[in-house]
Amino acid sequence: MPIIATAGHVDHGKSTLVEALTGRDPDRWAEEKERGLTIDLGFAWTRIGGSDVGIVDVPGHERFIKNMLAGVGAVDVALFVVAADEGWMQQSEEHLSVLDLIGTRHGVIALTRIDLADADTIDGSELSILEAVEDTRLRDWPIVRLSPVTGEGVPALVQALDDQLAAAGPAPDCGRPRLWVDRSFRIPGAGLVVTGTLTGGSIAVDDQLMLWPGRHRVRIRGLQSHDAAATELGPGTRAALNITGIEEAGRGSMLGRPEAFGTTNRLLARVREVRYLDEALPARGAYHLHAGTGAWPVELRIISYDESAATVLIRSRGQMPLHTRDRFILRETGRRVVVAGGTVLDPHPPRGGKELRSAIEVLDRIGIRTANDAADALLEIRRSAVRDDLVRDSGGGEPSSTFRIGNEVMAAGAAEELRDRLISAVSRFHEENPLRPGIPRATLSSSLGVEPHMIGFVATGSEAVIDDGATVRLADFSPGLSAGEQVEWDRARTSLAQGLAVPRASQLGLEPELLHALVRAQQLVRVAEDLVYLPEQVSTIEGQLKLLPPEFTVADFRDLLQITRRHAVPLLEWLDSRGLTTRRGDVRIVR
Repeated sequence: MPIIATAGHVDHGKSTLVEALTGRDPDRWAEEKERGLTIDLGFAWTRIGGSDVGIVDVPGHERFIKNMLAGVGAVDVALFVVAADEGWMQQSEEHLSVLDLIGTRHGVIALTRIDLADADTIDGSELSILEAVEDTRLRDWPIVRLSPVTGEGVPALVQALDDQLAAAGPAPDCGRPRLWVDRSFRIPGAGLVVTGTLTGGSIAVDDQLMLWPGRHRVRIRGLQSHDAAATELGPGTRAALNITGIEEAGRGSMLGRPEAFGTTNRLLARVREVRYLDEALPARGAYHLHAGTGAWPVELRIISYDESAATVLIRSRGQMPLHTRDRFILRETGRRVVVAGGTVLDPHPPRGGKELRSAIEVLDRIGIRTANDAADALLEIRRSAVRDDLVRDSGGGEPSSTFRIGNEVMAAGAAEELRDRLISAVSRFHEENPLRPGIPRATLSSSLGVEPHMIGFVATGSEAVIDDGATVRLADFSPGLSAGEQVEWDRARTSLAQGLAVPRASQLGLEPELLHALVRAQQLVRVAEDLVYLPEQVSTIEGQLKLLPPEFTVADFRDLLQITRRHAVPLLEWLDSRGLTTRRGDVRIVR
């Protein structure tokens, strides 16, 4: 069901016009009746062009601008009302700015109360409207002259609204239902009821949702739309939800799926000032940020200006359930006036100034026309991120990068840069350690300044690198001995082959790195820290065990092999560790 929202100066006949269109009085409160102006949001509905349409009537008085901002956040078509007998006024300009800044694309301008003005006055009022909306989104909206009292022009207004609703099309459904609460009340026997305009997706009875701020889990107990019960409601619908799991929920709360939204108290945004400001947006002002039906006190830090807008860092005292591409309005609380409107660029921007400027460059280059654009931009800024965080912060976008491990994803540029650094580090290690099979993974991650698992982003996507979990090597690398190292090894092997009473390992003339490499290559067997044997010698020792008595001593073993106690003790301990012999007190048994 599409939503129409009114806008315009106080006492220009918005509520009267809504009643003429719907037959329902949108002014709900006794105080509104007494004072003759709308204080809070009013709601009504009717049929236009064969379809049910909801209408949100918003207040026009300056003191109630906050309620007006709450009413126009999720509309398909705006109905901008200007009284012919008074023409363009102060709140007309402010409401125009709000509609323009939040990106309202479709609407009709109702030049009402023509029964109270002569032809010249009506012409003058229409001319002032045309001048005011020039260079805004409202410049192409049709202007309809009418009188709700006499009925003149009302059919033309209905037709114009029908045309604009058709141009707006159905409300988008991206599978991410979201409802900003604009009213809440309790019903005896039923409990808490909240109302608002549903956007982004569908909801149904028994759905589990989250209420922000505070992250309260709630369940939908019942649904209504325009006094009719429902089991499911789609986007673009005025909805009343009977929820359980919480006792109260004020205006500004937001309902959505737990995994789809998060909160922030610090965001990077692009803002555009209203045209009636005499000076540039001051950073030291006291502001409220309005998004949906919520309002939060915020502080601004101007990062950069250009001809059309400013990039600002916004800090809030409370948590705001916002994501990239969400629109908002800034209102200066001292003057009680709207001063700017903007779009969230990054709900969790970098901390440093240099990183912030770099993030802005990325956002400007990629653009955030779609949620997928936003996901790609945020990933490039963060370099690597959990996919679920990117989807949530981008408003449902999916990053295009193919560098993924589980639920984590890395930007293509960051992965390529890391790959180049990794290959360089591994190549350098091979040059310095030609006998080692590869650089230990922990050593590589430390030298690159990244977490160990991030090496997998490169290794899994590169044919040039092999990651076996413990070490990383280049695919075309194989350990080998230099000519000098081969001479050392031949000399040491000859020395070892003279008998089982071998020299100490430290006396073989082998460099420690070469010794380790020969052990890794299984060309030497390390029995103890300073004792190594050739593999064929180990086979001989194991074969001699069958010549020992059932129980034998260290001396029996020493004499059989014709070695010293220095050799016998570590050899027997090594045989024990391999399960070939078992020690019982001072004797051993061959197993």
